[in-house]
Amino acid sequence: MPSHPIAETVAALMPRAKSELAELVAFRSVADWAQFPKSESEGAANWVAAALRAEGFVDVALLDTPDDTQSVYGYLPGPEGAPTVLLYAHYDVQPPLDEAAWISPPFELTERDGRWYGRGAADCKGGFIMHLLALRALKANGGVPVGIKVIVEGSEEMGTGGLQQYAEAHPELLTADSIVIGDAGNFRLGLPTVTATLRGMTLVRVQVDTLEGNLHSGMFGGAAPDALAALIRVLDSLRSEDGSTTVDGLAAGAEWDGLQYPEEQFRTDARVLDGVDLIGDGSVSDRLWSRPAVTVLGIDCPPVVGATPSVHASARALVSLRVPPGMDTVEANKLLVAHLESNTPWNARVTAEQVGQGQPFLADTASPAYASMSAAMKVAYPGEEMQAAGMGGSIPLCNTLQGLYPEAEILLIGLSEPEAQIHAVNESVSPQELERLSVAEALFLVNYAASKQV
Repeated sequence: MPSHPIAETVAALMPRAKSELAELVAFRSVADWAQFPKSESEGAANWVAAALRAEGFVDVALLDTPDDTQSVYGYLPGPEGAPTVLLYAHYDVQPPLDEAAWISPPFELTERDGRWYGRGAADCKGGFIMHLLALRALKANGGVPVGIKVIVEGSEEMGTGGLQQYAEAHPELLTADSIVIGDAGNFRLGLPTVTATLRGMTLVRVQVDTLEGNLHSGMFGGAAPDALAALIRVLDSLRSEDGSTTVDGLAAGAEWDGLQYPEEQFRTDARVLDGVDLIGDGSVSDRLWSRPAVTVLGIDCPPVVGATPSVHASARALVSLRVPPGMDTVEANKLLVAHLESNTPWNARVTAEQVGQGQPFLADTASPAYASMSAAMKVAYPGEEMQAAGMGGSIPLCNTLQGLYPEAEILLIGLSEPEAQIHAVNESVSPQELERLSVAEALFLVNYAASKQV
């Protein structure tokens, strides 16, 4: 990175950033009180609030959201007449999964092979540290040129929508001219990327019932309708022979016109086993960012160990359908439910209940904020041009903010590049990526302030 006062300041702040990220990662802040103490999330929320107060934020508050979690809000006034920028991150994390599979403890930030390992290091506690680094660098180099609002969510990973509901009930709170969502990631390590699209998602719980109770498979198997077999058949109907998603009436042939994802790179990033085919048709980018994708998230059925010779009376599954921009999630959910109902065999009784939903998101990459970010990333990533990519995941809050503040320019950046392995065991963050993106965010705020003065 070339010599630049802000870059030099961020570099000097990195040891402090590592120490703070270690403190924040240490909180087991999974917003699932059945598995993790609520006090862990409360501790993380208070840590974030204290950090904002230490940086001179006013009106710092712990917001009690309707899903029984807390989001942290703070406001840093800017120069008179300057625009306001909202910075977003979340302090809640995914469960660690199999803790024994972690090379180092999941809630203990550990440096190894040039990366910092720990749950939430990239997704998204590191995102909050990125915001702090950018603001500190600006304060050390003449001051923050815009008004800053920060909102740090406490239940993003659970998808329970607490912050969305709070924002809708208090629409004045998060008003801003531009919004930076620090919960995405570069397309690959070292390639500056903004995420221009997000797929929406609908979650459906489907249950199949065939009998009043389980039956002995020797006495009744072969004639008695097995609910588990019926469920397997209807779930299989959601995919064609090549693995493409096939929901009756749902368009599935759109193409992605933009940054392409080479198949070999995807195989490496996704850790696909040698000899195993990818699923679907079209380019990898088509499949990830422009087309719907169904996933069976779980099935309630007896485990192999301890299974009895039975014909099953009931079985159920949780099905996710990712929905690309340009497709309405409500309509897609109706088609998914209708498909499940019409493809269940043997006149088995089937119920399909929606348990979660979020609309897709499409950013306006021609807006002034994107020009400001592009110029900032050229400095932070010498020799690289900013790229715009899609992301197959969902951040429902983006749509809420877009609906509440249609004039606001929304950008998505972050630390979750493929090597970070977010949501998996051994999640990590690249400190170089943290440093560069912090520089980029600081310079973006300078550029954006200047663009509003023209």
